[in-house]
Amino acid sequence: MPEQARCVIIGGGAMGAGLLYALAHEGWTDTILVEKGELTSGSTWHAAGLIPNFIGDLNMAKVHQEAIALYPQLEAETGLSAGWHGCGAIRLARTADEADWHHYVHAMLTQIGVESHLIGPDEIAERHPLLTDLDDVRLGFFTPNDGWTDPSSCTNAMAKGARDLGCRIMRHTLVTGMSQRPDGSWDVTIVRGGADPGRRRNGTAIESGGDDEQDTIHCEHVVNAAGHYAPQLGAMIGLDVPIVSVIHQYLVTETVPEVEALDFELPVVRDPRASCYYRQEIDGLLIGPYEMSGSRPYGVDGIDWDLHFHLPGEDLDVLEECLDFAQQRIGVLSEAGIKQVVSGPITHTPDSGYLMGPAPGVRNYWHCNGASIGITQGPGAGRFLAQWMVHGQTEINVRGMDPRRFGDHTGPKSQFALEKALDEYHEMYQVRLPGEQRDAGRPVKTTPLWGRFDALGAQWQEIYGWERPQYFSPEGTPEAHSFRRSNAHDIVGAEVRGVRERVGVADLSAFAKFEVSGRDAAALLDRLSANRLPGRDGGIRLTHMLTTLGGIECEMTIARLASDRFWLASAIMGQSHDLDWLRDHIESGEQVEVRDATDSTAILGVTGPRARDVLAPLTDADLGNDAFSWLTAQEVTVAGVATKALRVSYVGELGWELHCGMDELDRLYDAVVEAGGPHGLVHFGSYAMNVMRIEKAYKAWGSELTTEITPIEARLGRFVDYSRPFIGRDSAVARCEAEENGEPLSMVLVYCEVDAGDNDVRGNEPAFAPGSDEPMGIGTSGAWGHSVGRSLAFVYVDPRFEAPGSMFELDLLGERRTATVLAEAAYDPRNAALRA
Repeated sequence: MPEQARCVIIGGGAMGAGLLYALAHEGWTDTILVEKGELTSGSTWHAAGLIPNFIGDLNMAKVHQEAIALYPQLEAETGLSAGWHGCGAIRLARTADEADWHHYVHAMLTQIGVESHLIGPDEIAERHPLLTDLDDVRLGFFTPNDGWTDPSSCTNAMAKGARDLGCRIMRHTLVTGMSQRPDGSWDVTIVRGGADPGRRRNGTAIESGGDDEQDTIHCEHVVNAAGHYAPQLGAMIGLDVPIVSVIHQYLVTETVPEVEALDFELPVVRDPRASCYYRQEIDGLLIGPYEMSGSRPYGVDGIDWDLHFHLPGEDLDVLEECLDFAQQRIGVLSEAGIKQVVSGPITHTPDSGYLMGPAPGVRNYWHCNGASIGITQGPGAGRFLAQWMVHGQTEINVRGMDPRRFGDHTGPKSQFALEKALDEYHEMYQVRLPGEQRDAGRPVKTTPLWGRFDALGAQWQEIYGWERPQYFSPEGTPEAHSFRRSNAHDIVGAEVRGVRERVGVADLSAFAKFEVSGRDAAALLDRLSANRLPGRDGGIRLTHMLTTLGGIECEMTIARLASDRFWLASAIMGQSHDLDWLRDHIESGEQVEVRDATDSTAILGVTGPRARDVLAPLTDADLGNDAFSWLTAQEVTVAGVATKALRVSYVGELGWELHCGMDELDRLYDAVVEAGGPHGLVHFGSYAMNVMRIEKAYKAWGSELTTEITPIEARLGRFVDYSRPFIGRDSAVARCEAEENGEPLSMVLVYCEVDAGDNDVRGNEPAFAPGSDEPMGIGTSGAWGHSVGRSLAFVYVDPRFEAPGSMFELDLLGERRTATVLAEAAYDPRNAALRA
């Protein structure tokens, strides 16, 4: 008989052990962790073990907090020390951009209660007296509560904590295959005793031998926590895992007298000039360079299953530039002998974030892998993934961690994944500026208009593999990216005014498109949608789909083409996620087909007060209000091209989205541009679109709308129909009733004007009551409203500040700025332009 478990975790590094520990504390003690060697014997054991608070992503900062909270107290719980060194850390800033980044991160960490300080060169030198060259340093980011830990100790301590609660660990047990049963459960085939190097290489088919003890574990859930083996494990079920391992090297010096003489432990230092970290190692120093070119990928074509505690050979030549800068920064390094060089692989995804959540297109198969700093992220990834698995949603927004944020172009052997991983590695310690786009691995997905737009000076962004214009530079001058308003500011303003005053055209193909059809299509969508479905053919509704706990899971525009045929559009980053959400909720016996039409269907947006004048000569359809009203759809021919024409506009103007075959987009576009010439047609990109949606007070999925909050906090009442059942209704109703009965919400979303200087709200800025230093809210998005001459923003605040006219403060790059709550959209609050 096969062994039974609720969950099997495959991989015994910091990520797998962190999840095992968290699941145990969530009550899933019937969980087995399977490790082909010893715990930590993959990439975990050779990590430098740094645990930073500094990171530019709010939700990842919350993940990091979990390690800093857990590791110091694990010994009290388990009897095993995690090897914690709470020595603090300093990150150096040399340029104005780096200083702005530090101010931004400082404000963000303040919002979640992480202590940090911006300190000058004198205090840096006082806290780390071995830093002898600080002439180029403007300030330091000091986080007193972080530090480093021993990777093997912390992993084994978490493992013991899980075992103490009843979980099991099977060491020296190789997973050789897995298959899914019709009910969604899994059979995991294992060989006790580990890998045989003569027969088990590079993730190819593994056959049982006579001396091996082969068994099966039957479980409800499988978790791929296999580190740099994760792509090979995924390949067993035909799953591409977008991970590429990169060799990281660090050096440990012999005893340094100046370190030996200290009576305190030096803080960890991160130095962008040298692209290095420095920390104390007993009486010596550890120097960890992230070379800025020439790094080496590892195991792209497969890694032998039998490698344990393995280090590929060192290559110090590629570190020469980094080490030269390191010796300038810390003078004593030039006299220090090298005692040890550690050269080992670490995993990287195309954006350097880890994979945590459901695998795309596969039920009950989860990822917990891909971390480039897994010792830091193991406890937090474990905690939040455990919440997701047990409760159906997490307490933080995990959209940036969801494996489905990557498309089918990111498989581990793709050129995109390889080049992105290497580029992310090279840029590890460089400032990430708003809007900045790296060229590595691009382009991958383009529409037929790519060449035309490039000739018009399009400045491109890559999103989900697609190339999308940010804006069009008339002179072809690239953007000088900054946390402050850039040289693109006035150009974007011209695009906005062109759309508002005349008409604009945009390639909107990089949105997800689905066709849902069949006898039970309406029943499925009605069950999922908080808003009621369109009641007649041709109707369009904006709907939100909720978790059972009421969190906002998806946002989709649904057009009813017939009683049994619906056309859905959503954010491109939700393509795989939304497809899973739709298909996973089809009930047994229902006749529903969900077709992903994203790659085969283009969208051309034509919008602005002259949009009807541009399109009318190109179609026989009547575009007047009586025949083609706002929020309706028709299947019509435009310029000889069959389209689904939706009268909607994300920028708040008269306009149509024309959905057509991708292979006919150029023909449609050429006709629109020719017809639009006499009307002053302009091209516009994603920057202008974002400005105009904020001018219209349109809330966005992923920023204002996440699973962390319900429609009540987001003030989405007009988009929710409580008169009918839908998933999440009970939780949403309970939240409404609690507020009506006097139980205040923790925060609510407001729309406001900001007394900004030369920068605007970008998201994650803390909000304060006037004169207070205690954060009471957080910004989600903002922009300068070119049409209205004001800086606008969405901010979650204490309900006391919800009333129009209420004033509070926001921290924008270290300056307090006043925000005033608005009663309505800054532009066209009555929707006169949309209804024109």
